[in-house]
Parts: sequence; structure tokens; C-alpha cells
Amino acid sequence: MSDRGTPPAPDDSLRQTDTASLKVYLRLLAYIKPYWVLFAISVVGFVIYSASQPAMAQFMEYLLDFIGAAGEGAPSFLPEPLSGGDTSAAAGERGPAYLPSVIIVGIVFARSVGAFLGNFFISQLAFRIVHTLRVSLFDHMAHLPGQYFDRHSSGHLMSVITYNVNGVTTAATDALKILIREGATVIALMSYLLYKDWMLTLLLLLVAPVIAALVGYVGKRLRRLSAKVQHSMGDITQVSSEMIHGYRVMRSFGGEAYEKRRFNQASWRNYLQNMKIVFTSSLNTPIMQMLVALSMGLMLYVALTIMELDDPGAFIAYFTAAGLVLKPLRQLSEVVPTIQKGVAAADSIFHLLDEPAERDTGTLRVERAQGGVRFEDVCFSYDGNDDWVLNRINLDVKPGEVIALVGRSGSGKSTLVSLLTRFYDPGAGRILLDGEPLEHYRLDNLREQVALVNQNVVLFNDSVAGNIAYGSLSETDPETVREAAKAAHAHEFIEQLPQGYDTLIGESGTRLSGGQRQRLAIARAILKNAPILILDEATSALDTESERHIQAALEEVMKNRTTFVVAHRLSTIERADRIVVMGEGKILEVGSHKELLAADGQYARLHSMQFRDEL
Repeated sequence: MSDRGTPPAPDDSLRQTDTASLKVYLRLLAYIKPYWVLFAISVVGFVIYSASQPAMAQFMEYLLDFIGAAGEGAPSFLPEPLSGGDTSAAAGERGPAYLPSVIIVGIVFARSVGAFLGNFFISQLAFRIVHTLRVSLFDHMAHLPGQYFDRHSSGHLMSVITYNVNGVTTAATDALKILIREGATVIALMSYLLYKDWMLTLLLLLVAPVIAALVGYVGKRLRRLSAKVQHSMGDITQVSSEMIHGYRVMRSFGGEAYEKRRFNQASWRNYLQNMKIVFTSSLNTPIMQMLVALSMGLMLYVALTIMELDDPGAFIAYFTAAGLVLKPLRQLSEVVPTIQKGVAAADSIFHLLDEPAERDTGTLRVERAQGGVRFEDVCFSYDGNDDWVLNRINLDVKPGEVIALVGRSGSGKSTLVSLLTRFYDPGAGRILLDGEPLEHYRLDNLREQVALVNQNVVLFNDSVAGNIAYGSLSETDPETVREAAKAAHAHEFIEQLPQGYDTLIGESGTRLSGGQRQRLAIARAILKNAPILILDEATSALDTESERHIQAALEEVMKNRTTFVVAHRLSTIERADRIVVMGEGKILEVGSHKELLAADGQYARLHSMQFRDEL
């Protein structure tokens, strides 16, 4: 009988969670490999530190014996030269009075050296790991396909690269340090206790299974809570980012109260999730300490009632070591929340790093394409389903031809031109450049052939010249940059800026008007001098006079280039070689301005409506 749809047993589910957490943490620790020397030095330091703990307990035995010495001489772990004389000396002889001081200074010195080596080199190692992860994350995000950014909000992506990486920092520094240092200390002390009295030590180990079960339960709960905290931090980042970037709209429409309420709710959710973590972590440590204390109480009772005490110094040393176990055990229990936070953070980072990058399997490179473009039965949907945004698009564009795409909003104009740069790949059909499918070209080489001016201008917090000569254009000489700015009618306003072309324009060019930002974007496209030019609402933010100047400049720039002009304002595309009218993802009409007006179809109606509106 089929068991399809049967949920996994609870134990299986928990086991899978444990396995997943372990895999994530081991993958995180695999980043240690290139820096194994730093790791080895830190381990040596922590081993020295942990060895000082049982040495301190043994010193207590020696000190008691030293004070009330009756012929025992120096303890067995001290070498002969430090014994202060013959170990078989008569009763009452003991080492010199300075010997305990020398021993305690030596133990503390070794402990201090070990702590420094361990802490310094493990921290250096951890921050190198975090740097490597952060850079890998950013580099990978730069090559993710456009649809990934469509599916994820910018706030949550920013949260991964900032907050989540900081969570990994804690797991890779404090957690790893405590695991090695306190873990080695517990091993050293337990070894010492077993050596001194293995039967008594077994009583202490009776609580080990209970502690292990407690740690396991707490770890699973904390990982779930940590994932929720990260998601709530993404919400906080998202709301903050939207308010900062959209503050003009917020104030214009009286949205202050709404945005404050959104942020308060997101922050409160984050507070509640964090308090659940604090509650679980805070309860975990005292419960664990009580279990160990009960075990030690039982040990003490057995030692005082059943076992015969013939060496008070050894008894004090034993229980000193047993007491010293409490602190590292407590710190090991407190490290569980840190590790689980780090695992949850690392899991989100690795999920992003495992996202497939843009497909770039082409091998063809050309110096400069001729610019012939052909769409063959091209279909496309954003979600990969049958709800096509573009449906069987067929269009043959000759090199140097100017193609205007018009139609109502949502008709697929911008989507069609975004396929040329392979920001998206068609769901069906194919696109050819100079007779070769786009997939045959190297991705960077394909994009070298296209200059793009979007309706949403993107500028960077750099100088005016740096924004025009951006990316691969950064080595362009200043005079060529000026010529591009003049061609875009941007030179006049740039010269009036405080530092001219060296003026910093602020994030997203906030110190410039919309028209000025658009002219800089056009100047950038002119400077690129690509054989294919895409103008997606390139003059939408310009006033009528500026648009007239830009239009004259663009007509000069469009010569000998294949140009796709996406526009709602029909007056900007009347002189195109061909006008493609789109509607509901299909091509409705193709022809020149005069031909389409004469046909009295969709274009004629659009033209009539807009002409009437403009009048």
C-alpha cells in the first residue's frame, strides 16, 4: 500500500534537523582550512590554558601538604630540582618557602600565555572567515539572475549581508573560542578527576545523559527562534529602507503614522522573538548548573560517609577540580544559543550562495556587433508558468534600424527589451543577434554590445564624472567624458555645480533634479558607444524644452545604431523607422507613423487620445 503523503515520524524530523544543523556548521568550519596555521596556534594556546586548571587543583593539594608537611616532601608531579632536597628526608622537612610562590606564578604565566595565543589567533581566524564569507556573498549576489531579485525584497537581501553575517561572526569567534577552550578544560579536568578517583567521578558523570538531552532540546528550539529573528530583522530593514527612499511620498500623502506603525510592529515582533531566545538561554544555564550541583552534592555525601578519608590534601584537590568543572560547563551550555544563531545565519547565507548564478555557457566573443536582432516565437513569464507576459513575439530588426515600442502599461514593452541583455531568458522561442542565439555569446561580451537608459535612473554616491564613466568606462579620459555630457545636454548644468565634474551627487543622485539625473544616464549610454541602444522611457523625467534638446542629441546618437525606443509619449517616436504596437504581450501592429495612422487601428486610437490630452 502506498505511503505517499505520510508525514515523517517526529524522531525522524528531529534527526533530520540535527543532521542539517551539523552539516551547516561543518560547512562553516570548512572555511578554516586555508588558515589552518592560525587555527593550530590557537588550539595549542587553549590546550596550555586548559592544562593550567588541573595544575591549579593539584597545587592546592601540594599547598596543604606543604603547610602541614610531615615528611611527604614535594608532590610527585614536581621534578627533583624543585623538591628542595632529598624526597626521603626525615619527617618535618619540606621545600623552601619560596617554592609555592614560584609554582603559582608559573601556572598563571602559562595560563596567561595560553589564553593570549588562543584568543588572538582564533579571533584573527574568525574575522578572516567572516571577511571571506561576506565578500563571497556580495560577489555571488552580483551574478544572480534578475528573477531572484524579483522574488526577494531588497531589505531581506541587505539583512543577509549585514545582520546574518554578523551572526556568523559570533559563531565563528566567541562560539568557536569557547568550544575549544572550555571543551579542552572540561576534558583536562575530567581526566584529572578520573585519575584521582574514577569511582567517585562516575557519580558526576551520571548527569551527563540528562545534560546532553537538555542541550539537544535547547539547540533545536534556539535554531527555530534564530531563524525567526533573522526574518524579523529583514522586515525591519525593509521598512526602514522603504521609508528612507520614499520619504517624499510618505510626507506628501501623510504616511508618517502608517510607516511608524509598520516599523513599530516589525520591531516588536523582533523583540518578542529575541525575548524567547533570552528566556530559553537564561533557563538553560541554571538548570544545567543545578544538575551538576546535585551530582557534586551526591559525590560529597558519598565521600564523607562511605569512603574513608586518609588524605585531606587529595580530598580538597579533588573537589577543587570538581568545582572548577562548573564554570566551563556553564559556558559550554551558554554557547549553544550562539552556535544555533550562527547556524541559522550561516544557513541563510549558504542558501544564497547555493543559488545558481546567471547562465553563462556561451563562448562567442565579438569586437563590435552589427546590430541585427531577430525575435522568433518568443514567449516569457516571470513566474515560469503559462501566464505569458510575452506571447509568440516575432520581429526582425535590421542593423541601424530605429524601432519604437508603444502600447498601454503592462503590454510587455520593457520586458521585451530586457530580454536583449539577458536580464531574463525567454521561456520559449529564441532571440538572435547577427544570426547567433544570445546564449552563444559570453554574457559580459553580449552586454558590451548594448547601452541601456532606464526610466528609473540609477546613479551612485560618486562624482558626476564617476557616474558617467562608470564600470568598464572608468578609464575614459576626462575630455571624452565631457563630450558625452555635451551630447546629452548635461554639460551646462554640470559646469554650474560647486566642483563641476568632481561634484559628489549623493546616494542615487539626490542632489540633482529628475531631468538632470536622466541626462547623466543618457551621457553614460552615449559614452559607452554600443552598437545597440535601448531607451526605456529615457526622456520621461524631462520638461518639454529639455526633451527637445535631448531628442535632437539622441537622433544624432541613434545614427548607425540599432535602437529600441520604449515610450508612452508618442511625440518622441514619430520619426522611428518602424513602430511596434503591443498589447497583452502580443504585437498588434507594425509600421511607420504615417502607415499606422492611415490604417486607423490601435496606434491611431492611441495617437488620437494622447494628442487630445496634450492639447
